[in-house]
Amino acid sequence: MKRLLLAALIASLPAHAQNLRMGVGAQITSADPHFHNISPNNAYASMVFDNLLETDSKARLAASLAESWRAVGEDAWEFTLRRGVRFHNGSDFTAEDVAFTLERIPLVVNSPGSFRTYTQAITGVEIIDSHTLRFRTNGPAPLLPTDLAQVPMLDRETHQAATTEDFNAGRAAIGTGPYRMMAYRSGDRVELQRFDGHWRGRPAWQSVDYRMITNDAGRTAALLAGDIDIIDQVPTSDIERLRRDQRIAISEIDSMRFIYFAQDHMRDGPTPFITDHDGKPFARNPLKDVRVRQALSLAIDRPAIVARVMEGAASTTRQVMPEGAFGYVRELAVSRADPDQAKKLLAEAGYPNGFRLTLHGPNDRYPNDARIAQAVGQMWTRIGIRTQVDVAP
Repeated sequence: MKRLLLAALIASLPAHAQNLRMGVGAQITSADPHFHNISPNNAYASMVFDNLLETDSKARLAASLAESWRAVGEDAWEFTLRRGVRFHNGSDFTAEDVAFTLERIPLVVNSPGSFRTYTQAITGVEIIDSHTLRFRTNGPAPLLPTDLAQVPMLDRETHQAATTEDFNAGRAAIGTGPYRMMAYRSGDRVELQRFDGHWRGRPAWQSVDYRMITNDAGRTAALLAGDIDIIDQVPTSDIERLRRDQRIAISEIDSMRFIYFAQDHMRDGPTPFITDHDGKPFARNPLKDVRVRQALSLAIDRPAIVARVMEGAASTTRQVMPEGAFGYVRELAVSRADPDQAKKLLAEAGYPNGFRLTLHGPNDRYPNDARIAQAVGQMWTRIGIRTQVDVAP
């Protein structure tokens, strides 16, 4: 479980009390809030757009554009919307806008990560009145409120024909959020201005300069030089140095970011990324055998990765949710590394000498992502699985 770390240069904040300069470690791929469902885009969107519900630091649901919600039978949810909410252009937020938003999501052209994953349980939307609507679902959908907490709301009138390019150009970047997008420069920055009419009240900052600084050293250097006020994805190699700097305040919490390796066990036949030691593919995919998958898991020394690669900026886990969140099971202990047992399982599965495997991953998306992949590759090689690590941007 990755730890969410923010570092702020508190000595500089009074001098820039009306302008917050942020340095973020990941690229925003689009200003269209429904184009690409990834964390950097969603973090940006949360400043310009609001969702029906939101979650707190422990992933607990809280009201946002919807004031209340309740299950109505086994296949429906009823939501009551907050009154008096306006979009940046002055339009009222109503149930019609919610219905339109859900209609738009599957129609976004060339979406590489659709928000349809959060709306697929909905089979129909019934508008009761201007601020009440009912979602019909394909059977019981207990997680629908949680899913809808991930969906930014749009304005039917404004966004009826809006394209992703309209959002990127700023023409359609109109939401109900605390800030208005003034400019979006792909790969560089987003410029935001305070929306004084936000339903929560006037936001703290008049403007926000949201800069994308994906280089770890560059992000830390910009903070220390006073060029920016706050950074996320604090490089683990810099944490202790920043802690000793009295100008810097660090905030941290176990995040919702759960890092795991997805194993290619869907193919029954050969997989192009696993061969015997001579480079010949197997007739049957070794990962179809649960003993092989268990061996891979047992070979990973999770505490070592936390201590040596992440330098303490993570915690070991064997479940998706962090401690304190709904669904966390306190009794579910983390598996200990056991290379000897891993070798036994490989032998039982018919691979006493192991095999070759290619491990793919990113090298600039998560803190220390390539280093983690390399460390795991070495651990697998020790049990006889000669691992080639292939990382890419």
